[in-house]
Amino acid sequence: MVNEHPRREFIKRAGAGVVMAAGSGVLHQAAGGEIQSTSSQQSPGEIPRRAFGRTGVQVSAIGLGGYDLAKSRVEQESIRIVHEAIDAGITFMDNAWEYNEGLSEEWMGKALATGGRRQKVFLMTKVCTHGRDRQTAMRMLEESLKRLKTDHLDLWQVHEVIYDNDPERHFTKGGVIEALEQAKREGKVRFVGFTGHKDPAIHLAMLKRDFPFDACQLPLNAFDANFRSFEKEVLPELNRRGIAAIGMKSLGGSGEPVKKGAISVPDALRYAMSLPVATTVSGIPSLGILYQNLAVARGFTPLSAQEMAALRAKVAPMAADGRFELYKTSKKYDGATGREQHGFPTAEDLAI
Repeated sequence: MVNEHPRREFIKRAGAGVVMAAGSGVLHQAAGGEIQSTSSQQSPGEIPRRAFGRTGVQVSAIGLGGYDLAKSRVEQESIRIVHEAIDAGITFMDNAWEYNEGLSEEWMGKALATGGRRQKVFLMTKVCTHGRDRQTAMRMLEESLKRLKTDHLDLWQVHEVIYDNDPERHFTKGGVIEALEQAKREGKVRFVGFTGHKDPAIHLAMLKRDFPFDACQLPLNAFDANFRSFEKEVLPELNRRGIAAIGMKSLGGSGEPVKKGAISVPDALRYAMSLPVATTVSGIPSLGILYQNLAVARGFTPLSAQEMAALRAKVAPMAADGRFELYKTSKKYDGATGREQHGFPTAEDLAI
């Protein structure tokens, strides 16, 4: 079991100010909402660490995605991916209760249980109630803790807030938000947040409840800026509130833009990592992909404003209709396992 030191350290740091880092620069939230950059120290070849919102904790600028971890169905390779990622300086670990029917959490748990690696990472998983109640959420938490072989999570997030009525359902009496409060109160989680990929308006509806979320996960890439944009509508609000922004889908879901030659993997990843986010979660199903990502992340320096604008302009003709962001326009990327178990239609039933 993990010792109590991380929790004690969190309590000491809880009053820290809002700072967002980006590569070799630190992005500070100014009073008027403008992001201002100042310099910070970074050793050549290291993966930069960034402030995790207002928490006082720092995480690696790139994170290890949990879904793809069990995609290969080869346990030892997945464990090796986690080990090599941590050894290279990746500290942020992403997962979810329903990923690969629990296999992603199980294998990550086995990987973290060796060599004291659990103490070296910031471990996140997600609760997949999809609108169900507090008790269901707490049961899922216990299952996640068991699979991940730990006594607490660094971050627990409500997974896939993607329907217009999700905010209302989550905040209803006896809903999943009460589970977040309970888990934090009981010391089973340090921080809480929510995720989603469908529509910025739904994220904003969650934020308007003024619940003290510590983190929020959202799709951020060069294509997003041109269609139903989380970068333009949600990211500034997260920074204003001091909520740690966790970027995902830097390659557009399953890499459709890359497959069609619209953008290269390095450019896509650099764009996402240059935004004012705490970390960018990337799916890493193989050691080859890990090495590819590390080549971008080591010694990372953010793109300039001009370089960011050039990438947005380059993809704009292909981005305006959302064709490369199917997670916004279809059911292709909506989770299935949790919905099926709770009586919801599966992703296959809803596919368009």
